[in-house]
Amino acid sequence: MSLPRETLLEMQRRMLRIRHFDERASKMVKRGFIPGTVHTSIGQEAQVVGACMALRPGDHMTGNHRSHGHPIGMGSPLGPLMAELVGKATGVCKGKGGSLHLADYAVGSLGESGITGSSIPIAVGAGLSAQVLGENRVALTFFGDGAANQGVLYESMNMASAWKLPVIFLCENNHYALSTPAHTVTGGRICDRGAGFGMPGIRVEDGQDVLAVHEAVAEAAERARSGEGPSLVEVMTYRFREHSEGLRINVDYRDADERAYWTSRDPIILFREALIAAGHADAALMDQIEAEILQEVEDCVTFTMESPDPAPEVAFADLYSDPYELEDVL
Repeated sequence: MSLPRETLLEMQRRMLRIRHFDERASKMVKRGFIPGTVHTSIGQEAQVVGACMALRPGDHMTGNHRSHGHPIGMGSPLGPLMAELVGKATGVCKGKGGSLHLADYAVGSLGESGITGSSIPIAVGAGLSAQVLGENRVALTFFGDGAANQGVLYESMNMASAWKLPVIFLCENNHYALSTPAHTVTGGRICDRGAGFGMPGIRVEDGQDVLAVHEAVAEAAERARSGEGPSLVEVMTYRFREHSEGLRINVDYRDADERAYWTSRDPIILFREALIAAGHADAALMDQIEAEILQEVEDCVTFTMESPDPAPEVAFADLYSDPYELEDVL
């Protein structure tokens, strides 16, 4: 472990924040506090944190529909994120985005969307902006194995490669697009598709290893900063929960042995054990850190429930259209 001890401990903190935040969000949506549904990153924390912590302050990131974890991985405080899920005025998007449209510009999170693959070209735009302005920034975009077959990905990869833009395309391959097994709709390895656009294609076979993900993305980021253009990183990971909370599918589409294998590879437990084995922490410190994160989650829920709802008169604020022009329509 060549990273500083405090960086390693912060990796564990951020993975724990994602895990306990999403567990609480799951409970809150089932109790009616969060409208609609939420998509959790439980089980996928290592690839989120490893990738995000390979970036520098000032870099940009775009997410996908499963994106509470991404801004947390970038360092977002939990209170405004939970408030956004509930639709409160103190949310990162003033309660107007909800679970599927989080953005926190303060940490470089440019947003996410429930439309598969739609945030990928936004990251390419951020990379182009960095190049034009002469700023040594990179843009990281997360997408799932389902989005790996969207045409917008390949248009974006082509443009990023042709113009040598500082973009990292990261595929979170959790093996299923909702309930569709990736191998039934995807030919070959997703990482190998980078070659068709003249960019490196890297696969992290153990996406439950936060350090392995960090190393791959850090290498891609350094390549981007040096003017060598984009990279494609495919990370093999697994979601422990259903596609979205409350979704009921009559057929158990996941093999029991497969599920057992991946749940035995819990990234938080694995990294806890690795930190202790390497002498960076003992069990007491690990327990203390987890207790602190659990209190952060409790505090973020309190902050959320005590926050006001958005005032009706701000419904059309932040839109391009003048609200008075909409009076006749409404």
